[in-house]
Amino acid sequence: MHSFDLVVVGAGAAGLFCAGMAGQRGLRVLVLDHAPRLAEKIRISGGGRCNFTNRDAGPANFLSDNPAFCRSALARYTAQDFIALVTRHGIAFHEKHKGQLFCDDSAEQIIQMLQRECEAGGVQRWQPCTVAAVRTQAEGGFELDTAQGPVRCTRLVVATGGLSIPKIGASDFGLRLAQQFGHRIVTPRPALVPLTFAEADWAPFAALSGLSLPVVVSTGKGKAQGRFHEDLLFTHRGLSGPAILQISSYWSEGQALSIDLSPELDLAEALQQAKQQSRRQLGNELGEHFPQRLVAAWLERLGLAASRPMPECKDKDLGTLA
Repeated sequence: MHSFDLVVVGAGAAGLFCAGMAGQRGLRVLVLDHAPRLAEKIRISGGGRCNFTNRDAGPANFLSDNPAFCRSALARYTAQDFIALVTRHGIAFHEKHKGQLFCDDSAEQIIQMLQRECEAGGVQRWQPCTVAAVRTQAEGGFELDTAQGPVRCTRLVVATGGLSIPKIGASDFGLRLAQQFGHRIVTPRPALVPLTFAEADWAPFAALSGLSLPVVVSTGKGKAQGRFHEDLLFTHRGLSGPAILQISSYWSEGQALSIDLSPELDLAEALQQAKQQSRRQLGNELGEHFPQRLVAAWLERLGLAASRPMPECKDKDLGTLA
């Protein structure tokens, strides 16, 4: 029977970081993971460069039924603390957009950093190693049935992550274990995901794939409202980009989603002013504010002629556009 002060199930970002810190504080630590390679989600994050933190990350940026936890956790270990760790390991990085930090080289550097932190704490790692069962012990602590034999520990950390991307090892292990021990379960749903449409519904906009522009996207009301001023990306199946990925965590099926394509411009006022002062065609006027591909699809969808001179445009049509 193997015995440890702490067993961490899950060799991802959270599990490796926790194991390394605990080991360096004198605990005998074991990390288990059923996947053959560790930290696969780190490996694919940030386009392979790992967007490892944000300079401006704070409690308000997290969704939680217990906001007090976010405040206390981030007060004890801040984004600046992690940046200092990355710097200490000699990893070069750059700021890309609104405080987002990426490795100059590769996400592998962050994985190697976490491995070195675990080695510094004398952490043992069994991988691949499945966990068949977890039981509490009468005298305290836990016993685990693993592929490498039974293990006892005083403390158990479940860091198996969510259900996303099962092809790289994600599973419902953590959810099942939480249910086993009587925790309240929040029904899982997709978050930080693109919005996709039925092929027929999206056909008029499919040609816009690859086009990006800044928008304000919002949904919900009151405390449940989400609102982001970020870039939107058209794809061959729907909408993506930072604005959509973030608002997806707030949006629920059947709920209205508002997208302001001209957040820095009062389009209704601009079009009325152009009608009075400009001889340009409608398509060219809109092209001053939006990508031409978007203008063409937009006008075709509304049945409006791009070649119509601005003074001849009906107020009703301009209002519909705005």
